Amino acid sequence: MINSAKLLRELIALPSVNPAFLPSDSPYAGEGRVADFLAGVAQSAGLDAEFQRVTENRSNLLARYSPPGRIKQRVLLAPHMDTVGGSPLTEDLFRPRLKGNRLYGRGACDTKGSIAAMIGSLIKVASAGTRPRQTEITLSALVDEESAQAGSRALAGRKWRADLAIVGEPTRLKVVTAHKGVLWLELETRGKSAHGARPELGRNAVHEMSRVVDLLETTYASQLRDQKHSLLGHATVNVGAIRGGSQPNIVPAECTALVDRRLLPGESDSAVMRQIARLFRKQKLGVSMRRTHPAECAALETNASNKLVQLFMRITGQRRPAGVDYFSDAGVLAKGGIACVLFGPGDIAQAHTPDEWIDLRQLEWAGQMLERFLRSLP
Repeated sequence: MINSAKLLRELIALPSVNPAFLPSDSPYAGEGRVADFLAGVAQSAGLDAEFQRVTENRSNLLARYSPPGRIKQRVLLAPHMDTVGGSPLTEDLFRPRLKGNRLYGRGACDTKGSIAAMIGSLIKVASAGTRPRQTEITLSALVDEESAQAGSRALAGRKWRADLAIVGEPTRLKVVTAHKGVLWLELETRGKSAHGARPELGRNAVHEMSRVVDLLETTYASQLRDQKHSLLGHATVNVGAIRGGSQPNIVPAECTALVDRRLLPGESDSAVMRQIARLFRKQKLGVSMRRTHPAECAALETNASNKLVQLFMRITGQRRPAGVDYFSDAGVLAKGGIACVLFGPGDIAQAHTPDEWIDLRQLEWAGQMLERFLRSLP
């Protein structure tokens, strides 16, 4: 019988850092090792396994349980295989270490713990004497969640259909029906260079940007707090980086700033950009703006009265749905027409940290909850 803790140790030991964060020749880059390993695990358990090509050398892994009867519904289990890197990036990150109930290693909670719990529960259900007869269940281990979400966008773009997708994220075993979207912007102000001894002959682009930053972090942030979502609270704005000028004795002619705007359900990139542009015009600020992410990262809001969501919440013992501040593949799949929830072991507070860890008791409980849910399907 499959052991989720053992499986997770093996997954951690297979580096799968998103290539966007590493040089092209890095031995730690790419999800291929994990995808090949999962294909072997799935096929050994009698599941159908196939690779869905996303980009050159990167593929989603699909492991499918096909029921003996006519398919009446489909459930998708969708964790992601890629991880962030580390500074410094060393072999130690990929060496699983057990301390008490905590298993340490890159990806332990984000989201190799979810992978282990999901494929483990799927294999147990598929090999049981009594198993779903009319529900197809597919594990789709996705690439590129940490960067451009190419894996989930490929799945949604190919019109994949499911009645519910359970997207693996470290939710502390909460069923999450809503999360914020994210819009990344690059702002630019332009001025005129001059000698630092005669600043009146130039126009200081850094000074102009300082007015922009102050406006966003005070007036605009205050406006955002006026509108609240029942599960997500209010939208937020954060200026995360500023770059301008070259040396003290030159009036800077240009300055850029990077902005993170978290979106509530119902907000779109274009509407938010128009909103911010109006604010700049009102204050007579000369600033240009562009979106830096290649595609929209929309907020998620799934109807908690969905019968499969209700069933899953009953099995997990949860009375009310939960919401989270971060973005995930669920936002992409939901825009593609699939009802989504987030669920998984671990806490987002441990994700992306140098000492990322997961509580193995949560890993076990996650597998048990998923197994009970999958067994309950017709």
